[in-house]
Amino acid sequence: MDKGVWIIAEQWNGKLKKVSFELLSRARRLADKLGDPLSAVLLGYQVEEAAQELIYHGADVVYLVDHPKLFQFDPDPYVSCLERLIREERPKIIVAAATTTGRTLMPILAARLHTGLTADCTDLDIEGKTGLLLQTRPAIGGNVMATIKTPHHRPQMATVRPRSCKPSPRDPSRSGEVIVKDYPDEIFASRFKLLGLEKLREETVNIEDAEVVVAVGKGIGKPENLEWIRELAELLNGAIGASRAVVDLGWLSYPHQVGLSGKTVSPRLYLACGISGAIQHLAGMRGSELVVAINKDPRAQIFKVADLGVIGDLTEILPRLIPVSYTHLRAHETSLHLVCRLLLE
Repeated sequence: MDKGVWIIAEQWNGKLKKVSFELLSRARRLADKLGDPLSAVLLGYQVEEAAQELIYHGADVVYLVDHPKLFQFDPDPYVSCLERLIREERPKIIVAAATTTGRTLMPILAARLHTGLTADCTDLDIEGKTGLLLQTRPAIGGNVMATIKTPHHRPQMATVRPRSCKPSPRDPSRSGEVIVKDYPDEIFASRFKLLGLEKLREETVNIEDAEVVVAVGKGIGKPENLEWIRELAELLNGAIGASRAVVDLGWLSYPHQVGLSGKTVSPRLYLACGISGAIQHLAGMRGSELVVAINKDPRAQIFKVADLGVIGDLTEILPRLIPVSYTHLRAHETSLHLVCRLLLE
């Protein structure tokens, strides 16, 4: 009988990513509603300490596969390990993050296991009468929210957007079980060869983890004007976001893109500069605590979701905002209050 709720934990160089704790928080509610245990699957090399952290953050059981071939993410051994583990333990529900890792692994797993997968969910719940997983995600370009069920196949699988819920708190008094799985060498075979790793030079702050995002749209006018955006983002200790139009034009690279086809962000401050507010873009930043929009078009859709809207020409506003920001930040004023006050002035 299928039983249990699983999350696929993510780590980098032995350190758990924040999204793993977000998954535990979301999956804990599902497991409690079903009365089932919550398990985490951790793949990596020399990650025993990370396994214990997953228990401290809410897991009842951690399935650990520790092998040198799992040191860096490689879809072949990762999928092979997960497939074998799932066939052995038969979980009812598996939840992963809609990150590069999750978006790579989960579709392959779903195909191999002959089950369904709902990608990029914003909400998960349990249906009272049936105990089925209710998987909610934007559809039709973000115009509607669709709730999807997998009634006839197991496991039920979904990926959820990072930063769509708060991480589970750490409780070092929690206890749980770490189950180490040893698999034969052929499980770790791969068709890929890692040639090296190269860090993106543009991205100094991870946009998904940033407390402040300064996002730019085609309304900036020309790529040379991005220098203002970069300077402002640096002053505010923030990351640079972009609309799809800016990325398509080649002004910024894909890791900066916010929206359905890009990344989901939920910073304390989202400063939208020259962004019209297409539905697809709005779907990626609706979780922002405070949205400030600057646009010369008073009918821009971004103003419908903005907490503070400024109608004006960016080429006039940004050059004035940057030197004043520098002066006030030296006086230790927080970036969130600073931007709001300066724009209101």
